[in-house]
Amino acid sequence: MEKENKKISNGVNNTKDFIVEQIKEQISGFKAEAEEKTFGQVTEVGDGIARVSGLSDAMMSEMLEFKTASGPAYGVVLNLEEDSVGAIILGDASSIKEGDEVIALKRILEVPVGDELVGRVVNPLGKALDGKGDLKTKKSYPIEKIAPGVIARESVNQPVQTGIKAVDAMIPIGRGQRELIIGDRQIGKTAIAIDAIINQKGQHMKCIYVAIGQKESKVASIVARLEKFGAMKYTTVVMAGASDPAPLLYIAPYAGCAMAEYFLDKGEDVLIIYDDLSKHAVSYREVSLLLRRPPGREAFPGDVFYLHSRLLERACKLNKDYGGGSITALPLIETQAGDVSAYIPTNVISITDGQIYLESDLFYKGNRPAINAGLSVSRVGNKAQIKAMKKVAGRMRLEAAQYRELEAFAQFGSDLDKETKEKLERGRRMIEVLKQDQYVPMPVGQQVVIFFALISGFLDNVPVEKVKDFEAGLLEYVQDVNSDLVKEIEKTGELTESEEKKLEKTIKDYKDTLDYLESDKVKSS
Repeated sequence: MEKENKKISNGVNNTKDFIVEQIKEQISGFKAEAEEKTFGQVTEVGDGIARVSGLSDAMMSEMLEFKTASGPAYGVVLNLEEDSVGAIILGDASSIKEGDEVIALKRILEVPVGDELVGRVVNPLGKALDGKGDLKTKKSYPIEKIAPGVIARESVNQPVQTGIKAVDAMIPIGRGQRELIIGDRQIGKTAIAIDAIINQKGQHMKCIYVAIGQKESKVASIVARLEKFGAMKYTTVVMAGASDPAPLLYIAPYAGCAMAEYFLDKGEDVLIIYDDLSKHAVSYREVSLLLRRPPGREAFPGDVFYLHSRLLERACKLNKDYGGGSITALPLIETQAGDVSAYIPTNVISITDGQIYLESDLFYKGNRPAINAGLSVSRVGNKAQIKAMKKVAGRMRLEAAQYRELEAFAQFGSDLDKETKEKLERGRRMIEVLKQDQYVPMPVGQQVVIFFALISGFLDNVPVEKVKDFEAGLLEYVQDVNSDLVKEIEKTGELTESEEKKLEKTIKDYKDTLDYLESDKVKSS
Protein backbone atom coordinates (compact mmCIF):
# COMPACT_ATOMS: atom_id res chain seq x y z
CA MET A 1 0.00 0.00 0.00
CA GLU A 2 2.79 2.43 0.95
CA LYS A 3 4.52 1.79 -2.40
CA GLU A 4 1.31 2.51 -4.29
CA ASN A 5 0.72 5.74 -2.28
CA LYS A 6 4.28 6.88 -3.08
CA LYS A 7 3.68 6.25 -6.82
CA ILE A 8 0.46 8.27 -6.73
CA SER A 9 2.11 11.14 -4.84
CA ASN A 10 5.06 11.11 -7.27
CA GLY A 11 2.63 11.19 -10.20
CA VAL A 12 0.75 14.14 -8.67
CA ASN A 13 4.02 15.99 -8.04
CA ASN A 14 5.17 15.38 -11.64
CA THR A 15 1.85 16.71 -12.97
CA LYS A 16 2.15 19.80 -10.72
CA ASP A 17 5.70 20.40 -11.88
CA PHE A 18 4.61 20.06 -15.53
CA ILE A 19 1.74 22.56 -15.02
CA VAL A 20 4.07 24.98 -13.19
CA GLU A 21 6.59 24.78 -16.06
CA GLN A 22 3.82 25.43 -18.61
CA ILE A 23 2.59 28.47 -16.65
CA LYS A 24 6.16 29.81 -16.29
CA GLU A 25 6.70 29.38 -20.05
CA GLN A 26 3.47 31.24 -20.86
CA ILE A 27 4.34 34.03 -18.39
CA SER A 28 7.83 34.43 -19.87
CA GLY A 29 6.33 34.72 -23.41
CA PHE A 30 3.56 37.10 -22.35
CA LYS A 31 3.67 40.60 -23.83
CA ALA A 32 1.38 43.18 -22.33
CA GLU A 33 -0.24 45.29 -25.04
CA ALA A 34 -2.55 48.18 -24.39
CA GLU A 35 -4.83 49.20 -27.26
CA GLU A 36 -6.24 52.68 -27.05
CA LYS A 37 -9.76 53.13 -28.38
CA THR A 38 -12.04 56.12 -28.34
CA PHE A 39 -15.66 55.21 -27.77
CA GLY A 40 -18.70 57.34 -28.44
CA GLN A 41 -22.45 56.94 -28.55
CA VAL A 42 -25.06 57.71 -31.20
CA THR A 43 -27.34 60.51 -29.97
CA GLU A 44 -29.32 61.06 -33.16
CA VAL A 45 -29.59 59.26 -36.50
CA GLY A 46 -31.62 59.71 -39.71
CA ASP A 47 -31.37 60.44 -43.45
CA GLY A 48 -27.86 58.93 -43.66
CA ILE A 49 -26.54 61.28 -40.96
CA ALA A 50 -25.57 60.41 -37.36
CA ARG A 51 -24.64 62.64 -34.41
CA VAL A 52 -22.17 61.05 -32.01
CA SER A 53 -21.16 62.24 -28.53
CA GLY A 54 -17.98 61.32 -26.67
CA LEU A 55 -15.51 61.54 -29.57
CA SER A 56 -13.70 64.65 -28.33
CA ASP A 57 -10.48 63.91 -30.27
CA ALA A 58 -12.08 62.87 -33.58
CA MET A 59 -10.51 64.23 -36.77
CA MET A 60 -12.10 65.59 -39.92
CA SER A 61 -12.75 62.77 -42.47
CA GLU A 62 -11.90 60.12 -39.83
CA MET A 63 -13.62 56.76 -40.20
CA LEU A 64 -16.08 55.59 -37.53
CA GLU A 65 -17.28 52.06 -36.82
CA PHE A 66 -20.88 51.71 -35.58
CA LYS A 67 -21.52 48.58 -33.47
CA THR A 68 -25.00 47.45 -34.47
CA ALA A 69 -27.08 44.32 -33.81
CA SER A 70 -26.62 43.19 -37.43
CA GLY A 71 -22.84 43.78 -37.53
CA PRO A 72 -20.51 46.76 -37.97
CA ALA A 73 -21.46 49.78 -40.13
CA TYR A 74 -19.13 52.58 -41.14
CA GLY A 75 -19.27 56.34 -41.36
CA VAL A 76 -17.05 59.40 -41.91
CA VAL A 77 -16.75 62.47 -39.66
CA LEU A 78 -17.77 65.63 -41.52
CA ASN A 79 -18.72 68.05 -38.73
CA LEU A 80 -16.71 68.82 -35.58
CA GLU A 81 -18.90 70.54 -32.99
CA GLU A 82 -18.42 71.51 -29.36
CA ASP A 83 -20.09 68.50 -27.72
CA SER A 84 -20.60 66.07 -30.64
CA VAL A 85 -19.51 65.17 -34.15
CA GLY A 86 -21.68 64.90 -37.28
CA ALA A 87 -20.95 61.88 -39.46
CA ILE A 88 -22.22 60.63 -42.81
CA ILE A 89 -23.11 56.92 -42.88
CA LEU A 90 -21.72 54.89 -45.78
CA GLY A 91 -24.21 52.37 -47.06
CA ASP A 92 -27.39 51.22 -45.31
CA ALA A 93 -28.12 53.29 -42.19
CA SER A 94 -31.29 51.40 -41.17
CA SER A 95 -29.47 49.14 -38.67
CA ILE A 96 -28.02 52.07 -36.68
CA LYS A 97 -30.04 53.07 -33.61
CA GLU A 98 -29.81 55.77 -30.98
CA GLY A 99 -27.50 54.63 -28.15
CA ASP A 100 -25.32 52.37 -30.35
CA GLU A 101 -21.62 52.28 -29.54
CA VAL A 102 -19.22 54.03 -31.94
CA ILE A 103 -15.44 53.54 -32.25
CA ALA A 104 -13.10 56.09 -33.85
CA LEU A 105 -10.76 54.14 -36.17
CA LYS A 106 -7.92 56.74 -36.19
CA ARG A 107 -7.65 56.69 -40.00
CA ILE A 108 -9.28 58.59 -42.83
CA LEU A 109 -11.48 56.90 -45.41
CA GLU A 110 -9.60 54.66 -47.86
CA VAL A 111 -10.67 52.78 -50.98
CA PRO A 112 -9.07 49.68 -52.52
CA VAL A 113 -6.90 50.40 -55.58
CA GLY A 114 -4.94 48.30 -58.03
CA ASP A 115 -4.89 46.61 -61.42
CA GLU A 116 -7.58 44.24 -60.14
CA LEU A 117 -10.15 47.06 -60.53
CA VAL A 118 -9.60 47.34 -64.30
CA GLY A 119 -12.55 45.94 -66.23
CA ARG A 120 -14.83 45.96 -63.20
CA VAL A 121 -17.90 47.89 -62.01
CA VAL A 122 -17.56 48.92 -58.36
CA ASN A 123 -19.30 51.18 -55.85
CA PRO A 124 -17.42 54.14 -54.26
CA LEU A 125 -16.21 51.87 -51.43
CA GLY A 126 -14.62 49.45 -53.90
CA LYS A 127 -17.23 46.67 -53.60
CA ALA A 128 -17.92 44.80 -56.86
CA LEU A 129 -21.33 45.41 -58.47
CA ASP A 130 -20.87 43.37 -61.66
CA GLY A 131 -21.43 39.87 -60.26
CA LYS A 132 -17.91 38.73 -61.25
CA GLY A 133 -16.83 37.89 -57.71
CA ASP A 134 -15.16 39.84 -54.90
CA LEU A 135 -12.14 42.02 -55.58
CA LYS A 136 -8.85 40.94 -54.02
CA THR A 137 -6.76 44.11 -53.94
CA LYS A 138 -3.52 44.55 -52.01
CA LYS A 139 -3.46 48.34 -51.64
CA SER A 140 -5.73 51.10 -50.40
CA TYR A 141 -5.47 54.84 -51.02
CA PRO A 142 -7.11 57.66 -49.00
CA ILE A 143 -9.95 59.29 -50.92
CA GLU A 144 -8.75 62.78 -49.95
CA LYS A 145 -5.22 63.79 -50.94
CA ILE A 146 -3.40 67.09 -51.40
CA ALA A 147 -2.91 67.78 -55.11
CA PRO A 148 0.68 67.66 -56.48
CA GLY A 149 2.52 70.97 -56.18
CA VAL A 150 3.95 73.19 -58.90
CA ILE A 151 7.44 71.62 -58.70
CA ALA A 152 6.07 68.11 -59.39
CA ARG A 153 4.15 69.19 -62.51
CA GLU A 154 5.07 70.01 -66.08
CA SER A 155 3.10 71.75 -68.80
CA VAL A 156 0.65 69.73 -70.86
CA ASN A 157 2.30 68.66 -74.12
CA GLN A 158 0.79 65.31 -75.20
CA PRO A 159 -2.62 64.98 -76.83
CA VAL A 160 -5.55 62.87 -75.67
CA GLN A 161 -7.06 61.78 -78.99
CA THR A 162 -10.82 61.67 -78.42
CA GLY A 163 -11.60 60.53 -81.97
CA ILE A 164 -14.20 63.32 -82.17
CA LYS A 165 -13.30 65.56 -85.12
CA ALA A 166 -14.74 68.78 -83.66
CA VAL A 167 -12.85 68.30 -80.38
CA ASP A 168 -9.48 67.16 -81.74
CA ALA A 169 -9.44 69.95 -84.34
CA MET A 170 -10.84 72.95 -82.44
CA ILE A 171 -10.80 72.20 -78.70
CA PRO A 172 -7.84 69.83 -78.23
CA ILE A 173 -7.44 68.02 -74.91
CA GLY A 174 -3.98 67.25 -73.50
CA ARG A 175 -2.81 64.62 -71.02
CA GLY A 176 -3.09 66.23 -67.60
CA GLN A 177 -5.73 68.77 -68.64
CA ARG A 178 -9.13 69.38 -67.02
CA GLU A 179 -11.68 70.04 -69.75
CA LEU A 180 -15.28 70.68 -68.75
CA ILE A 181 -18.13 69.29 -70.87
CA ILE A 182 -21.15 71.52 -70.27
CA GLY A 183 -24.67 71.73 -71.67
CA ASP A 184 -28.34 70.98 -71.06
CA ARG A 185 -29.62 67.47 -70.40
CA GLN A 186 -29.92 64.93 -73.21
CA ILE A 187 -27.77 66.72 -75.82
CA GLY A 188 -24.74 64.42 -75.90
CA LYS A 189 -22.41 65.22 -72.97
CA THR A 190 -21.99 61.59 -71.89
CA ALA A 191 -21.73 60.54 -75.56
CA ILE A 192 -18.57 62.66 -75.99
CA ALA A 193 -17.04 61.16 -72.83
CA ILE A 194 -17.85 57.55 -73.84
CA ASP A 195 -16.49 58.09 -77.38
CA ALA A 196 -13.28 59.44 -75.81
CA ILE A 197 -12.97 56.25 -73.72
CA ILE A 198 -13.62 53.99 -76.75
CA ASN A 199 -10.92 55.85 -78.72
CA GLN A 200 -8.25 55.13 -76.08
CA LYS A 201 -7.89 51.56 -77.37
CA GLY A 202 -4.19 51.05 -78.03
CA GLN A 203 -3.30 54.53 -76.70
CA HIS A 204 -1.78 53.23 -73.40
CA MET A 205 -4.39 55.03 -71.33
CA LYS A 206 -6.37 53.68 -68.40
CA CYS A 207 -9.93 55.04 -68.13
CA ILE A 208 -12.21 55.54 -65.12
CA TYR A 209 -15.88 56.45 -65.55
CA VAL A 210 -17.52 57.78 -62.37
CA ALA A 211 -21.33 57.76 -62.55
CA ILE A 212 -22.78 60.11 -59.91
CA GLY A 213 -26.54 59.90 -59.39
CA GLN A 214 -27.15 58.28 -62.80
CA LYS A 215 -29.91 55.75 -63.39
CA GLU A 216 -28.65 52.19 -63.00
CA SER A 217 -30.16 51.31 -66.40
CA LYS A 218 -28.15 54.09 -68.08
CA VAL A 219 -24.90 52.91 -66.46
CA ALA A 220 -25.69 49.29 -67.44
CA SER A 221 -26.14 50.32 -71.10
CA ILE A 222 -22.86 52.29 -70.99
CA VAL A 223 -21.01 49.25 -69.58
CA ALA A 224 -22.57 47.02 -72.27
CA ARG A 225 -21.49 49.49 -74.96
CA LEU A 226 -17.92 49.67 -73.59
CA GLU A 227 -17.75 45.86 -73.51
CA LYS A 228 -18.99 45.68 -77.11
CA PHE A 229 -16.12 47.89 -78.29
CA GLY A 230 -13.52 46.16 -76.08
CA ALA A 231 -13.05 49.28 -73.94
CA MET A 232 -13.75 47.57 -70.59
CA LYS A 233 -10.32 45.92 -70.87
CA TYR A 234 -8.77 49.21 -69.74
CA THR A 235 -11.74 50.86 -67.97
CA THR A 236 -13.08 50.91 -64.40
CA VAL A 237 -16.66 52.05 -63.74
CA VAL A 238 -17.37 53.57 -60.32
CA MET A 239 -21.12 53.76 -59.77
CA ALA A 240 -23.07 55.70 -57.16
CA GLY A 241 -26.57 55.29 -58.58
CA ALA A 242 -29.64 57.48 -58.27
CA SER A 243 -31.03 55.14 -55.58
CA ASP A 244 -27.87 55.28 -53.44
CA PRO A 245 -27.76 57.54 -50.35
CA ALA A 246 -26.29 61.06 -50.69
CA PRO A 247 -23.08 60.23 -48.72
CA LEU A 248 -22.08 57.64 -51.36
CA LEU A 249 -22.71 60.15 -54.17
CA TYR A 250 -20.58 62.67 -52.27
CA ILE A 251 -17.51 60.38 -51.97
CA ALA A 252 -17.82 58.79 -55.46
CA PRO A 253 -15.60 61.23 -57.47
CA TYR A 254 -12.93 61.27 -54.74
CA ALA A 255 -12.90 57.46 -54.70
CA GLY A 256 -12.54 57.40 -58.51
CA CYS A 257 -9.68 59.92 -58.30
CA ALA A 258 -7.89 57.79 -55.66
CA MET A 259 -8.15 54.78 -58.02
CA ALA A 260 -6.66 56.94 -60.80
CA GLU A 261 -3.80 58.07 -58.55
CA TYR A 262 -2.63 54.47 -58.17
CA PHE A 263 -1.86 54.39 -61.92
CA LEU A 264 -0.47 57.95 -61.79
CA ASP A 265 2.06 56.82 -59.16
CA LYS A 266 3.11 54.01 -61.53
CA GLY A 267 3.88 56.62 -64.22
CA GLU A 268 0.83 55.74 -66.34
CA ASP A 269 -1.73 57.99 -68.05
CA VAL A 270 -5.35 58.01 -66.88
CA LEU A 271 -8.54 59.53 -68.30
CA ILE A 272 -11.27 60.06 -65.67
CA ILE A 273 -14.85 61.11 -66.39
CA TYR A 274 -17.03 62.66 -63.65
CA ASP A 275 -20.65 62.27 -64.81
CA ASP A 276 -21.80 64.63 -63.47
CA LEU A 277 -20.62 67.21 -60.90
CA SER A 278 -24.02 68.98 -60.82
CA LYS A 279 -25.52 65.94 -59.05
CA HIS A 280 -22.39 65.74 -56.89
CA ALA A 281 -22.92 69.33 -55.69
CA VAL A 282 -26.61 68.59 -54.99
CA SER A 283 -25.69 65.51 -52.90
CA TYR A 284 -23.18 67.61 -50.93
CA ARG A 285 -25.84 70.28 -50.37
CA GLU A 286 -28.20 67.59 -49.03
CA VAL A 287 -25.56 66.25 -46.64
CA SER A 288 -24.57 69.77 -45.50
CA LEU A 289 -28.15 70.85 -44.81
CA LEU A 290 -28.79 67.66 -42.81
CA LEU A 291 -25.64 68.42 -40.80
CA ARG A 292 -27.12 71.92 -40.20
CA ARG A 293 -24.31 73.80 -41.90
CA PRO A 294 -25.29 77.36 -42.76
CA PRO A 295 -26.65 77.60 -46.35
CA GLY A 296 -25.40 80.19 -48.84
CA ARG A 297 -26.32 80.98 -52.45
CA GLU A 298 -28.95 78.56 -53.84
CA ALA A 299 -28.81 76.80 -50.42
CA PHE A 300 -25.33 75.41 -51.21
CA PRO A 301 -22.83 75.50 -48.32
CA GLY A 302 -20.05 78.09 -48.37
CA ASP A 303 -17.34 75.57 -49.27
CA VAL A 304 -18.99 74.20 -52.43
CA PHE A 305 -16.25 75.80 -54.57
CA TYR A 306 -13.59 73.97 -52.53
CA LEU A 307 -15.60 70.77 -52.99
CA HIS A 308 -14.75 70.71 -56.70
CA SER A 309 -11.45 72.61 -56.75
CA ARG A 310 -9.72 70.12 -54.43
CA LEU A 311 -10.99 67.29 -56.64
CA LEU A 312 -10.06 68.72 -60.04
CA GLU A 313 -6.65 70.05 -58.93
CA ARG A 314 -5.60 66.41 -58.46
CA ALA A 315 -5.67 66.06 -62.27
CA CYS A 316 -2.15 66.87 -63.46
CA LYS A 317 0.80 66.02 -65.70
CA LEU A 318 3.80 65.03 -63.56
CA ASN A 319 7.37 65.63 -64.73
CA LYS A 320 9.90 62.84 -65.28
CA ASP A 321 11.37 63.17 -61.75
CA TYR A 322 7.97 62.28 -60.30
CA GLY A 323 7.16 59.41 -62.67
CA GLY A 324 5.83 61.31 -65.68
CA GLY A 325 2.25 60.03 -65.31
CA SER A 326 -0.90 62.06 -65.85
CA ILE A 327 -4.56 62.27 -64.89
CA THR A 328 -6.83 63.92 -67.47
CA ALA A 329 -10.20 64.92 -66.03
CA LEU A 330 -13.38 65.44 -68.06
CA PRO A 331 -16.00 66.71 -65.59
CA LEU A 332 -19.58 67.07 -66.84
CA ILE A 333 -21.95 69.83 -65.74
CA GLU A 334 -25.65 70.01 -66.58
CA THR A 335 -27.08 73.49 -67.24
CA GLN A 336 -30.69 74.62 -67.02
CA ALA A 337 -31.89 76.19 -70.30
CA GLY A 338 -28.29 76.91 -71.35
CA ASP A 339 -27.56 79.12 -68.32
CA VAL A 340 -23.77 78.95 -67.90
CA SER A 341 -23.87 81.84 -65.41
CA ALA A 342 -25.52 79.74 -62.67
CA TYR A 343 -23.62 79.06 -59.46
CA ILE A 344 -22.12 75.58 -60.01
CA PRO A 345 -21.36 76.01 -63.76
CA THR A 346 -19.42 79.26 -63.16
CA ASN A 347 -17.53 77.65 -60.28
CA VAL A 348 -16.38 74.68 -62.34
CA ILE A 349 -15.65 76.82 -65.44
CA SER A 350 -13.24 78.88 -63.31
CA ILE A 351 -11.47 75.73 -62.03
CA THR A 352 -11.02 73.90 -65.36
CA ASP A 353 -8.64 74.54 -68.29
CA GLY A 354 -11.42 75.17 -70.78
CA GLN A 355 -14.87 73.89 -71.68
CA ILE A 356 -16.69 72.10 -74.47
CA TYR A 357 -20.06 73.86 -74.65
CA LEU A 358 -22.92 71.87 -76.17
CA GLU A 359 -25.87 73.88 -77.47
CA SER A 360 -29.46 72.66 -77.68
CA ASP A 361 -30.24 74.60 -80.88
CA LEU A 362 -27.37 72.93 -82.74
CA PHE A 363 -28.40 69.51 -81.43
CA TYR A 364 -31.98 69.88 -82.64
CA LYS A 365 -30.75 71.12 -86.05
CA GLY A 366 -28.90 67.83 -86.45
CA ASN A 367 -25.38 69.18 -85.83
CA ARG A 368 -24.05 66.37 -83.64
CA PRO A 369 -21.91 66.57 -81.59
CA ALA A 370 -23.61 69.91 -80.89
CA ILE A 371 -20.42 71.82 -80.02
CA ASN A 372 -20.59 75.62 -80.09
CA ALA A 373 -17.13 76.61 -81.40
CA GLY A 374 -17.53 80.22 -80.24
CA LEU A 375 -18.22 79.46 -76.56
CA SER A 376 -15.95 76.40 -76.34
CA VAL A 377 -12.27 76.87 -75.52
CA SER A 378 -9.17 74.87 -74.62
CA ARG A 379 -6.68 76.88 -72.55
CA VAL A 380 -3.94 74.43 -73.52
CA GLY A 381 -4.53 75.11 -77.21
CA ASN A 382 -2.43 73.55 -79.95
CA LYS A 383 0.19 72.29 -77.45
CA ALA A 384 -2.15 69.30 -77.18
CA GLN A 385 -2.13 68.61 -80.94
CA ILE A 386 0.24 66.72 -83.20
CA LYS A 387 2.03 68.91 -85.78
CA ALA A 388 -0.02 67.55 -88.68
CA MET A 389 -3.28 68.49 -86.93
CA LYS A 390 -1.96 71.97 -86.08
CA LYS A 391 -1.18 72.48 -89.77
CA VAL A 392 -4.61 71.52 -91.10
CA ALA A 393 -6.87 72.65 -88.25
CA GLY A 394 -5.19 75.89 -87.22
CA ARG A 395 -7.87 78.15 -88.73
CA MET A 396 -10.87 75.86 -88.33
CA ARG A 397 -12.10 77.05 -84.92
CA LEU A 398 -12.01 80.70 -86.02
CA GLU A 399 -13.70 79.87 -89.34
CA ALA A 400 -16.41 77.84 -87.58
CA ALA A 401 -17.17 80.74 -85.21
CA GLN A 402 -17.13 83.25 -88.13
CA TYR A 403 -19.50 81.02 -90.12
CA ARG A 404 -22.04 81.12 -87.27
CA GLU A 405 -21.90 84.93 -87.27
CA LEU A 406 -22.12 85.19 -91.07
CA GLU A 407 -24.99 82.70 -91.20
CA ALA A 408 -27.01 84.83 -88.78
CA PHE A 409 -26.12 88.00 -90.74
CA ALA A 410 -26.94 86.41 -94.14
CA GLN A 411 -30.54 85.81 -93.07
CA PHE A 412 -31.19 89.57 -93.18
CA GLY A 413 -29.67 90.41 -96.56
CA SER A 414 -29.43 88.57 -99.87
CA ASP A 415 -26.91 90.95 -101.48
CA LEU A 416 -23.65 89.39 -100.30
CA ASP A 417 -20.20 89.95 -101.79
CA LYS A 418 -18.24 87.10 -103.39
CA GLU A 419 -15.85 86.61 -100.45
CA THR A 420 -18.71 86.33 -97.93
CA LYS A 421 -20.52 83.82 -100.17
CA GLU A 422 -17.35 81.72 -100.42
CA LYS A 423 -16.94 81.76 -96.62
CA LEU A 424 -20.54 80.69 -96.18
CA GLU A 425 -20.16 77.84 -98.68
CA ARG A 426 -16.90 76.66 -97.07
CA GLY A 427 -18.56 76.96 -93.63
CA ARG A 428 -21.51 74.77 -94.67
CA ARG A 429 -19.14 72.05 -95.82
CA MET A 430 -17.07 72.38 -92.64
CA ILE A 431 -20.17 71.87 -90.50
CA GLU A 432 -20.99 68.73 -92.51
CA VAL A 433 -17.46 67.40 -92.05
CA LEU A 434 -17.61 68.03 -88.28
CA LYS A 435 -20.85 66.05 -87.92
CA GLN A 436 -20.16 62.61 -86.48
CA ASP A 437 -22.25 59.66 -85.35
CA GLN A 438 -21.94 58.27 -81.84
CA TYR A 439 -19.59 55.33 -81.13
CA VAL A 440 -17.56 55.86 -84.32
CA PRO A 441 -14.47 57.79 -83.17
CA MET A 442 -12.08 58.57 -86.03
CA PRO A 443 -8.29 57.94 -85.83
CA VAL A 444 -6.20 61.11 -85.98
CA GLY A 445 -4.56 60.16 -89.32
CA GLN A 446 -7.94 59.97 -91.06
CA GLN A 447 -8.96 63.28 -89.46
CA VAL A 448 -5.88 64.96 -90.91
CA VAL A 449 -6.77 63.63 -94.40
CA ILE A 450 -10.33 64.98 -94.40
CA PHE A 451 -9.37 68.34 -92.83
CA PHE A 452 -6.59 68.75 -95.42
CA ALA A 453 -9.15 68.16 -98.18
CA LEU A 454 -11.45 70.76 -96.58
CA ILE A 455 -8.94 73.60 -96.06
CA SER A 456 -7.29 72.98 -99.46
CA GLY A 457 -10.62 73.64 -101.19
CA PHE A 458 -11.18 70.12 -102.51
CA LEU A 459 -14.70 70.11 -101.03
CA ASP A 460 -15.70 73.51 -102.44
CA ASN A 461 -17.43 71.98 -105.47
CA VAL A 462 -18.88 68.99 -103.62
CA PRO A 463 -22.64 69.46 -103.01
CA VAL A 464 -23.33 69.95 -99.28
CA GLU A 465 -25.67 66.95 -99.14
CA LYS A 466 -22.88 64.77 -100.62
CA VAL A 467 -20.11 65.80 -98.21
CA LYS A 468 -20.63 62.79 -95.88
CA ASP A 469 -20.54 60.38 -98.85
CA PHE A 470 -17.42 62.15 -100.17
CA GLU A 471 -15.70 61.86 -96.77
CA ALA A 472 -16.47 58.14 -96.37
CA GLY A 473 -15.45 57.40 -99.96
CA LEU A 474 -12.21 59.41 -99.72
CA LEU A 475 -11.08 57.69 -96.52
CA GLU A 476 -11.82 54.28 -98.04
CA TYR A 477 -9.93 55.24 -101.23
CA VAL A 478 -6.88 56.51 -99.29
CA GLN A 479 -6.89 53.31 -97.24
CA ASP A 480 -6.90 51.23 -100.43
CA VAL A 481 -4.32 53.08 -102.52
CA ASN A 482 -2.13 54.90 -99.99
CA SER A 483 -2.64 53.37 -96.53
CA ASP A 484 1.04 53.90 -95.62
CA LEU A 485 0.47 57.68 -95.76
CA VAL A 486 -2.11 57.62 -92.92
CA LYS A 487 0.10 55.28 -90.86
CA GLU A 488 3.10 57.58 -91.37
CA ILE A 489 1.12 60.66 -90.23
CA GLU A 490 0.00 58.80 -87.08
CA LYS A 491 3.51 57.48 -86.40
CA THR A 492 5.48 60.73 -86.86
CA GLY A 493 2.69 63.19 -86.06
CA GLU A 494 3.83 65.36 -88.99
CA LEU A 495 2.61 66.24 -92.47
CA THR A 496 5.64 66.98 -94.67
CA GLU A 497 5.59 68.76 -98.05
CA SER A 498 6.12 65.50 -99.92
CA GLU A 499 3.24 63.90 -97.98
CA GLU A 500 1.05 66.90 -98.79
CA LYS A 501 1.75 66.44 -102.51
CA LYS A 502 0.97 62.72 -102.30
CA LEU A 503 -2.26 63.51 -100.45
CA GLU A 504 -3.25 66.17 -103.03
CA LYS A 505 -2.69 63.71 -105.88
CA THR A 506 -4.67 60.97 -104.08
CA ILE A 507 -7.61 63.32 -103.45
CA LYS A 508 -7.59 64.53 -107.09
CA ASP A 509 -7.50 60.93 -108.34
CA TYR A 510 -10.46 60.09 -106.10
CA LYS A 511 -12.43 63.11 -107.34
CA ASP A 512 -11.89 61.97 -110.93
CA THR A 513 -13.86 58.81 -110.09
CA LEU A 514 -16.94 60.77 -108.97
CA ASP A 515 -19.81 61.67 -111.29
CA TYR A 516 -21.80 64.03 -109.04
CA LEU A 517 -19.31 66.96 -108.88
CA GLU A 518 -20.00 70.42 -110.24
CA SER A 519 -17.48 71.97 -112.65
CA ASP A 520 -14.11 71.76 -110.94
CA LYS A 521 -13.22 75.02 -109.20
CA VAL A 522 -10.64 73.52 -106.90
CA LYS A 523 -8.02 75.91 -105.68
CA SER A 524 -4.81 74.08 -104.94
CA SER A 525 -3.12 75.41 -101.86
